[in-house]
Amino acid sequence: MTLLDLFSSTRSVTAARLDTAIWPRDSHYDESGRIVVGGVALADIAERYGTVTMVLDEHEVRGRCRAYRKAFPETEIVYAGQALLVRTVVDWVADEGLSVAVHSADELDVALAAGVDPKRIIMHGNRESFDALVTAVDCHVGRIVAGSLAEINLLAAVATHPQRVLLRLSADIDVDDQPTEVARRTDFPVGAAAAAVEQVLSNPMLDLIGFHCHVGSQIYNPDYYGEAIRRMVAEMAQVRHDHGRILTDLDLGGGHAVAYRSGDAEMNLTELAAILEDALDAACARHRFPRPNIALEPGRGIVARAGVTLLRVRSVKHHDGGHTSVIVDSGARGGTRPAALASTVLANRQAAGPHRTATVAGRAGNDILATDIRLPADLRPGDLLAVPCTGAYQHGRALSDTARLPVIAVHSGRCVELVHREPDMLDRDAG
Repeated sequence: MTLLDLFSSTRSVTAARLDTAIWPRDSHYDESGRIVVGGVALADIAERYGTVTMVLDEHEVRGRCRAYRKAFPETEIVYAGQALLVRTVVDWVADEGLSVAVHSADELDVALAAGVDPKRIIMHGNRESFDALVTAVDCHVGRIVAGSLAEINLLAAVATHPQRVLLRLSADIDVDDQPTEVARRTDFPVGAAAAAVEQVLSNPMLDLIGFHCHVGSQIYNPDYYGEAIRRMVAEMAQVRHDHGRILTDLDLGGGHAVAYRSGDAEMNLTELAAILEDALDAACARHRFPRPNIALEPGRGIVARAGVTLLRVRSVKHHDGGHTSVIVDSGARGGTRPAALASTVLANRQAAGPHRTATVAGRAGNDILATDIRLPADLRPGDLLAVPCTGAYQHGRALSDTARLPVIAVHSGRCVELVHREPDMLDRDAG
């Protein structure tokens, strides 16, 4: 069972359906051949708000929150705010019972402004400033994650009350196609965290409650998480042996894969839940260790497929050999990931006739966004392109003119602007 199978939509759609492996579940073509998301035609949104623009389906976000809670009823689900931290989105996930993880003072401000209970906030302290940690401590956030001795020293210097702490450990698992060396430089290695544990336990203002680990990104094989549990529980048992302290919490991070193109592998939540249960039972029995509280931090898995990015075609040039060059009104990468761009489709009308292989570039011409993608042969200037599965890790990506995308939420035939378009260079110029 996939993530999509874990929640159902009561919305009716027309016979023509888009691939819901990469689109919000109720996306469809209307009678005019326009793509509709959340009951609103994307062409209408582009006309009203301009392009480049991100559209976010509230129903999809909420459904995915419920899917995680259904698959992991005994696990704390923590929304990883780095994926997309907009105040209204935080409202949605908190309303669905999720906690929130933040990575900066700005993200913490957004979560607090959304009314999230500080006890349900996890602050990742890596590379954070003194002031950011002061704010987190003063707000009594539920947990702060530390991954270096320097971070522990900084946290100890600002703590004014017993602060709950998770140590970020590298599970040291070699995941296919993953740059694990980066994680290993910023996390405590398993089996080499003794100094960090002792340093936290020796400070009365720091309350060590458990470990955090991050296996990698776009992980679709749940076995890696089972192995992480086995290694983390062994490390927790070592702390009990060395210090007589029973750690109660284990945060397994996120990194669950989503499909950016039809046929891409994605994380199967039902399989993941079964593997986590089996691994916990086996590891705790082996070490005679009490079962810890488990947390997961999905971000991409919550918002990626809820987002669609809209681009306007500026020019089209057909070349010999059947290839086409398309210029759109975005800057570098258009605020999107190359994998997602491969699924770009025409949004304002259904194509008439065949498709051609195309290269899509930003308005500077040399900002290549995607190559060898299939677009309608009758594509023309003014047409609207839609890039699905762009709800995660897009909003903060600067375009070539340093503008950021506006975010428009859709639900039940209505749309609302969540984030205004960033002013252009002249508007920002102080003169």
